[in-house]
Amino acid sequence: MKKFGLFTLFLVLTLFIAACGTDKTASESGSSKKVYKVGVDTTYPPFEFKEGDEYKGIDIELINAIAEKQGFEIELSPMDFGGIIPAMQANQLDVAIAGMSITEDRKKIVDFSSPYFDAGLIVVVKDDNSTVKSVDDLKGKKVAVKKGTSGAKYAVDNASKLGIEVVQFNDSPAMFQEVSNGNADALIEDYPVITYAIAQKDLGLKTVGDRLNGDQYGIAVLKGKNQDLLEKINNGLAELKKDGTYDKILKTYLGE
Repeated sequence: MKKFGLFTLFLVLTLFIAACGTDKTASESGSSKKVYKVGVDTTYPPFEFKEGDEYKGIDIELINAIAEKQGFEIELSPMDFGGIIPAMQANQLDVAIAGMSITEDRKKIVDFSSPYFDAGLIVVVKDDNSTVKSVDDLKGKKVAVKKGTSGAKYAVDNASKLGIEVVQFNDSPAMFQEVSNGNADALIEDYPVITYAIAQKDLGLKTVGDRLNGDQYGIAVLKGKNQDLLEKINNGLAELKKDGTYDKILKTYLGE
């Protein structure tokens, strides 16, 4: 009985030590990836939107590709855009990618990655229009805009300077149709939104000239925190641009 008891004790100890060794090896091997919570606004195509049960868009594909390159995982947290930075401040999110413009005010709260997209407003004309090639060619023209947008604000604020007549519409399709039908000479719209719309549908429109302002989008982490993650994001973004993945993602949603 005594020998049996000693043997049993030895067996138990051996199994215990072996189990401890397994846990240590798994921990040291780094087999479990770090998971970061990512705030997104899925009402902003082509950057973020929901199609059926799947989240799609430039931002969604970019952050997934960055995570894969840098060896971490993400958990998407869809929410209203206005709630993203407060959620970061409450430590409910680790990172945000939501078509977020890099501004001085936001820089007081968050640290941004390298810019990943040049946004801004753009002039749009009928695809057979050869006379309007930039905003400088709009003098004496009728320009359509959507009410309440940055495009509308820009057009109204600069109407006298540009010498344009501004006509406002409640929705984008009506604005697009006004130019397609030739009732207005041009429209002013957010660059990525109109480029995506043109790529998805035959609107009979094209963009012309340079962007009218210089907004750039960045990926954000809470200021002074998650600097290791920010470094991984910047490194991953650089890799995607180098190997062509970045251009491929943009082409998927914005065309050539």
